[in-house]
Amino acid sequence: MAINRIAFYHLETLLWIARLGTFAAAAARLNTTQPAISARVRELEGHLGTALFRREGRTMALTPAGRELVRESEPLWARFQGVLMGCSDISGATGVVRIGAGEIAAASCLPGFVAALGRDLPRVSLEIDVALTADLIQQLASGHADIAFAAGRVSHPMLQTAAIGGVDLLWLTSPMILDRIGGDTPIWSLSNLSPLYRIMKEAIAASRLAEWPVNLCNNVRAMIDIVLAGGGIGIFPEPMVRHHVAEGRLAPLPDAPAMPQIEFHAAIRAAEADPLILTVFDRASRLDLRATA
Repeated sequence: MAINRIAFYHLETLLWIARLGTFAAAAARLNTTQPAISARVRELEGHLGTALFRREGRTMALTPAGRELVRESEPLWARFQGVLMGCSDISGATGVVRIGAGEIAAASCLPGFVAALGRDLPRVSLEIDVALTADLIQQLASGHADIAFAAGRVSHPMLQTAAIGGVDLLWLTSPMILDRIGGDTPIWSLSNLSPLYRIMKEAIAASRLAEWPVNLCNNVRAMIDIVLAGGGIGIFPEPMVRHHVAEGRLAPLPDAPAMPQIEFHAAIRAAEADPLILTVFDRASRLDLRATA
């Protein structure tokens, strides 16, 4: 067995395939090609004298030998990365960090956070994906994202979270229809694919507007544009409409029902061991949206 020919990149490749499930995903993560990933796997299997993967449909499943190697190598790899990072200035860290965020989180959490990361970790590249919360959780659990910012409570056995504060929700309409709002004026709410749907539904049901028509949309910015055009009443996160209110393009709804804040959480995999990802998560967990509102 040619142990002396096994390099760290062989183990890194193995661990990312095991996490992401395909050679193509591992190649994208490691900024290389799928043939290069296949070559590394063949080299590692050749040095060890055993198969590490078997194909199951479109994914690569670990063999028993592969599972054992992953289980034993993961803590060693994390420790090695920690040693390297501990021996160097964190500002010199390199790599790609994939950040997922819901639409509201992207407007509320990301701008300042990303700008600060760029200043402090100039050699780290960021890939940001704005998606629905359910998709973010799946991407995070599967290893396709490293950290996520989501509205509402994130509950998943494979994830750990940190609360980072809340954002106010406002009932708003266009001043052009403010004096003729009535029972036939539509209320715009996020769809049931959003964790905010329940908050909005309960608030509407408990208000004097309970019998008014409700329209659903899965995009906050589209709802804002509709209400700006005089298309009804909306319930919006304050950071996304702040400038419209300041400019008088949106006005508060008189006698509007009280709304709870949207709570935000940062999340990573519970088993995450990459020092760079843990550093980014630590910074995320110290965010306080209330201090920046």
